[in-house]
Amino acid sequence: MKTELRQKKLLGDQDPEPVTFVNASSSSPLFLVCEHAGSAIPHDLGDLGLTGTAMEPHRYTDIGAEPLARAIAEHLKAPLVLQRYSRLVIDCNRPPQSSEAVPAQQDGIVIPGNLGLPDDTRITEIFTPFDTAIEQGLTRSPRKLAISVHSFTPRLVGGPQRPWHCGFLSRRDTTTAQRLMQAVADQDAALVLAVNEPYQIDDETDWFIPAHAEPMGLAHTLIEVRNDLLATPSDVAHWAGILSRAILKLPELQ
Repeated sequence: MKTELRQKKLLGDQDPEPVTFVNASSSSPLFLVCEHAGSAIPHDLGDLGLTGTAMEPHRYTDIGAEPLARAIAEHLKAPLVLQRYSRLVIDCNRPPQSSEAVPAQQDGIVIPGNLGLPDDTRITEIFTPFDTAIEQGLTRSPRKLAISVHSFTPRLVGGPQRPWHCGFLSRRDTTTAQRLMQAVADQDAALVLAVNEPYQIDDETDWFIPAHAEPMGLAHTLIEVRNDLLATPSDVAHWAGILSRAILKLPELQ
């Protein structure tokens, strides 16, 4: 007699929802997203085999990115989509079928629970709801400007010190990145700023800009603030003020 096997779901009742939508009803022309806001790991995945491993928090999440994104959303009354799970489970700013979506290692540390083929349930239960929320948020009201909020660590294992306080990433729309960088520099000339540092946008390692912002023709950039500058609530408030004032200078919000 044939026995039917029911596929077990990844997320249980004890696990958080993958998406938080802030200011969902806002009709602002600005749309915010924070792909690396969370550090949750589904109960069924345990600790991804990392027991006893000294793991720096920046490997799990973008330190300070969630409170920074929330503060900017509050300042500007803009909609914001937050992703709750650690990028070690699935990186929601990577193409879901890419080798980097479920990383085998992160900044020099092997992730045993991720070795082998990616688990499709991570896509269907975490990535897809987040991506759907982005689509819905971008089309719910007319949007003109899309900004993704991230943070970066001052130095990766074996790499050089990263001198920038903040970077503005873009590919086809470098104008928005340049304008936003200048509006930040106008507030504090001592800041070390750059376009397309410490990362660059491409189809293989990025999702939000290539898959959403560019096809929709939205002005856009991905903001990277160095995470040691977001260590305290006052630090976050400081940077949220700087970035909010700079964003308001962009022509899309005039």
